[in-house]
Amino acid sequence: MSSTSSRPRSFWDDAVVYQLYVRSFADSDGDGVGDLGGVIRRLGHIAGLGADAIWLNPCYPSPQADHGYDIADYHGVNPEYGSLETFDRLVAEAHGRGLRILMDLVPNHCSERHPWFAAALAAGPGSPERARFVFRDGRGDEPPNNWQSVFGGSAWTRVTEPDGTPGQWYLHLFTREQPDFDWRNPEVLAYFDDVLRFWFDRGVDGFRIDVCHGLIKDAALRDWDPAGGGYNAYSWNRPEVHDIFRRWHALAAGYGPDRDLLLVGEVWVPDPADLDRYLRPDELHQAFSFDLLVQPWEARALRGAIERATARTAAHGAPAAWTLANHDVHRAVTRYGIVRPEPAPASNDAFAALMRPRGEVDTELGERRARAALLLVLALPGSVFLYQGEELGLPEVQDLPGEARQDPVFHRTGGVEKGRDGCRVPLPWAADAPAFGFGTGVPWLPQPPWFGRYAVDVQEKDDTSMLQLYRRAVRARREFRLGEPGPVEWLDTGDDAVSAFRRGKLVCVVNTGSTPFAAPAGWGEVVLGSDGSGRVAGDSAVWLVS
Repeated sequence: MSSTSSRPRSFWDDAVVYQLYVRSFADSDGDGVGDLGGVIRRLGHIAGLGADAIWLNPCYPSPQADHGYDIADYHGVNPEYGSLETFDRLVAEAHGRGLRILMDLVPNHCSERHPWFAAALAAGPGSPERARFVFRDGRGDEPPNNWQSVFGGSAWTRVTEPDGTPGQWYLHLFTREQPDFDWRNPEVLAYFDDVLRFWFDRGVDGFRIDVCHGLIKDAALRDWDPAGGGYNAYSWNRPEVHDIFRRWHALAAGYGPDRDLLLVGEVWVPDPADLDRYLRPDELHQAFSFDLLVQPWEARALRGAIERATARTAAHGAPAAWTLANHDVHRAVTRYGIVRPEPAPASNDAFAALMRPRGEVDTELGERRARAALLLVLALPGSVFLYQGEELGLPEVQDLPGEARQDPVFHRTGGVEKGRDGCRVPLPWAADAPAFGFGTGVPWLPQPPWFGRYAVDVQEKDDTSMLQLYRRAVRARREFRLGEPGPVEWLDTGDDAVSAFRRGKLVCVVNTGSTPFAAPAGWGEVVLGSDGSGRVAGDSAVWLVS
């Protein structure tokens, strides 16, 4: 058994990381699109939350077929967002405030407009240029196999060859504008070594790695059985993928311990135990604990996810990376507020129903539960990733008109799946300002009229607001050193709807039921409560200190 105590302390052992969706954070030039200048202008907001680091969603040059996850140049900045000079200024100013910068690395696929893919189309079958991607001959006029895109439809698109004839097919597990790299090709390995070094040399402190589980595909590209549970084991979670992360771990370590560089993975696997292999000491430093994110609001389910994650930390020494929301899932207030669930539509994404559940929503109930969930997650050992807008208690914007929606999930499924636009609507900063203070132009996604009551300037004046709760909770987390390595000692509550655990001298109690819970006197006095009442009401949480 290993533990975090057997290696030097790293910033991610207990960091609070603010996930920043650049396009929707703040617009500094009035074009309706968030940018790096807006991030610089609003750094005080992030520092004021008590964050230790910022994770920037992709800000590379991109045609925006999937809002930055289709990258045309891994060595630049999207002109909509700024320039390399702007980026360097952001890094310097963030570092000056004690904030580290993490970038989003997208290695599974690039944009169809990447120079390599253009060269592959021009070069033709059998060329070294095509060998960088997954090109194959079809089965007659049919694709090479039956794999499906996460966003709907076939995962294969046929190209027209240079001589004008119908030709080979290329693989894209996401949109057709996102061709998959062939990670068995040494050129691809060398290219991404250079990408990592380029950004590390500019002062970046680490990477969140997109779709870690998808880089390597089955060598024979065998058909999969859709009846086997919706998870294609031939395209995801292949054993050879771990060699890539060992390579990157060594590359990051080569910068020396003073840089303290982080590799944190997005790894969606059907069995949480599969995460173990990604977290071996020479691979990823962390992987997101999505297991907690997708659990229902039930004490036993939440406890189970926490126990599984803390067991992984005990086994491998990798601190948990907790999160309750991100740019791909419905906002926590909406997920926790579902009172009458509805069946999810059929999807090629095995996790869609968990990430974006449907049903009638009680927003007030969802906010109470989201506030309680915040205290739960901030009391746990490891790092916590907070998605922008969660600190405002924003609900999912579910009624965006179809003509305004831009997510390829919506368009590839013919609107059956509403997609992810609802959690990406530009933030409200000022209730009475144009675009609620996001910028002077028309926002790239429309903001609903009710956004004003969630604006930052409104919540700063309200001591009971979600924003003020976030600020107090993060401060208290640091004061009581809750994120630091250490055991989670579960306490007997005698109530299946209530979970409680001890972290040092602090006890966290979470009531997922509707009946108030009387905490034993020996657990201490309330120092922070999710609802401000000082008691463990239904759908609430408290921190007690003896």
